Amino acid sequence: MSNRFRLPLPKLLPVTALITVAVLMTGCFSDDQPWRSKDISGLMPELAFELTDTSGETITADETDGEIRMVFFGFTHCPDVCPTTLQKLSRAVKDMPAELQEDTRIVFISVDPGRDTPDRIRSYVDFFSERAIGLTGEEKALRELSKRYRTTFGYDDPDEEGNYNVSHSGAVYVFDREGDARLLFRPELSVEDIRADLVTLAEESRT
Repeated sequence: MSNRFRLPLPKLLPVTALITVAVLMTGCFSDDQPWRSKDISGLMPELAFELTDTSGETITADETDGEIRMVFFGFTHCPDVCPTTLQKLSRAVKDMPAELQEDTRIVFISVDPGRDTPDRIRSYVDFFSERAIGLTGEEKALRELSKRYRTTFGYDDPDEEGNYNVSHSGAVYVFDREGDARLLFRPELSVEDIRADLVTLAEESRT
């Protein structure tokens, strides 16, 4: 899962965004808590997946145990939501104390396996952060995984050149070291708010 090289961002295509799961779940949370984001403790299943990493090897969630994991569903041709989100997460991690940065992991899951090869995903995530990994899988597995976390994605009809849009959520799911779902980062959350919650979560479980 190490990062090997950096390449410029690929050419990005338009995307039709879905209403995020964060908006749908707004009424499910209490504001009586220390987090700047939404506390989803007990409302989501633990982190579990079996996908393909950027080396073409199968990886499971268990192999990332011990880290604070920020899971985001997207695709490399995304023109707005994905690069903006990954940039925010990357900046937030860089602003954390050095000893805590090693405890965090950005997990980018591409829901566009038709175009996003392991090599393409690797160059994409490496552009944003050394603490990011990229994963994908067969469409069936990706749909089952997105459904597990109460979100979805869809493909528009391709144009004459075969290009198409992918609609997806802008939510980021945050899991603690044990793999329990803890927080939901919504698109409007600031870098500072993200950093503050990551530090709090990392420090509470650090040994």
